[in-house]
Amino acid sequence: MAPTPRPSPPESDRSGLPRPTNHRSVSRRALGLGALAVPGLLSLAGCGPDVGNGGPNDIRIVDYYNTPADDVAINGTFSQCAEELGLTFSREKVPGDQLIAKVLQMGSSRTLPDLLMLDNPNVQQVAASGALAPLGQYGITTEGFTDPVADLGMYDGTLYGIAPTVNTIALFYDAAALEEAGVAPPTTWDELHDAAAALTTPTRYGLAFSAIASYEGTWQFLPFMWTNGGDETDLDGDGVIGASRFWSDLVREGLVSRSVVNWGQGDVIDQFKAGNVAMVVNGPWNIAGLEADTPDLDWDVVTIPVPEAGTDPVAPLGGEVWTVPITGDEEKQKKAAALLKAFVAPENQLYMAGERSTIPGDAAAAEQFAGEHPELSTFVDQVSTARSRTAQLGPDWPRTAKAIYTANQRVLVDDTDPAEAFDEAARTVDASRTAS
Repeated sequence: MAPTPRPSPPESDRSGLPRPTNHRSVSRRALGLGALAVPGLLSLAGCGPDVGNGGPNDIRIVDYYNTPADDVAINGTFSQCAEELGLTFSREKVPGDQLIAKVLQMGSSRTLPDLLMLDNPNVQQVAASGALAPLGQYGITTEGFTDPVADLGMYDGTLYGIAPTVNTIALFYDAAALEEAGVAPPTTWDELHDAAAALTTPTRYGLAFSAIASYEGTWQFLPFMWTNGGDETDLDGDGVIGASRFWSDLVREGLVSRSVVNWGQGDVIDQFKAGNVAMVVNGPWNIAGLEADTPDLDWDVVTIPVPEAGTDPVAPLGGEVWTVPITGDEEKQKKAAALLKAFVAPENQLYMAGERSTIPGDAAAAEQFAGEHPELSTFVDQVSTARSRTAQLGPDWPRTAKAIYTANQRVLVDDTDPAEAFDEAARTVDASRTAS
């Protein structure tokens, strides 16, 4: 008989990636700007200097970082860099689910900040609006970054933002539970299925992931979709359908709770902490909470299992990208860019990554980081083959992300055949593109 987990928290609007936990709420919002943002921002490009950004040497910064660890890392790094450059700075922290609305409001009132942090799926849409300055003119490059990490800040071949640290997802597991069940950490889908079956008991599910109806649900599906040969440009292809069927089979067999359709990533890790699930797909932002809240839990992490042995795991890249908005004050923009260039230096990437359990964007710094932080080495490996969500579709990504999580909801909630659900998803996306 399938186990009965503790009640799920009420479903809410979780349009961020990943959803923060109560213990280490590092926001990873992935809000779709859609058609709303572009006209609002585009009409403001070149409308004259923004106001309200302080003195000539005071850099106004807007971001959504809001945890003590974030403040230590972000404030500490900006403080050191600003002092070296003879600048001062002020930070305005906006809740992640309000940031884009705030950007629109600031754009309309010509009060855009000197430095603006965006979640990476939003960069291309904001850049397409004409609100961001190309960073190359200030000597900021992504030299040393892998192409996927560099892509996070690119639009139409031009660099508009840079990610000093990134994140992704992997498979956490209860080491003691696996040892007791006599199974090894899974590396393939067959092994993941068999391990989940062996680990499922009347009081515990073998596996959990987030299949919520938000971008979190798409974010967690992408590793399965991509490593199965699926592609966001071919939603009714065999690779996408096969990945959805794999998820569906796990739920249908009672190895994964059907409640995953209501669970954000924070809910999933809470189930893991409570002992209700033996393996979970999740990210490194949870490590601090695991260590603090469940010190007796013997957990470990491996890259997400792949369909066939020998296949590279491919997961999505998360993380925030820093940009220089066009404010009309070119001298101030140069100073803001100088502060940003110092902020993203490799040594600062290493410091911020260590404080925030993220991965340096610079490849050499990431390799050094893996040696210094073995608990995060799996995520370094996963990042090395990870992909940007917007690399292929650019500003069109949000509509496809919605189509993916909507299709999986139909599969897991209504028992719709994956081929039918994703055929409709493909037709919906095509119709939307045609209409726009």
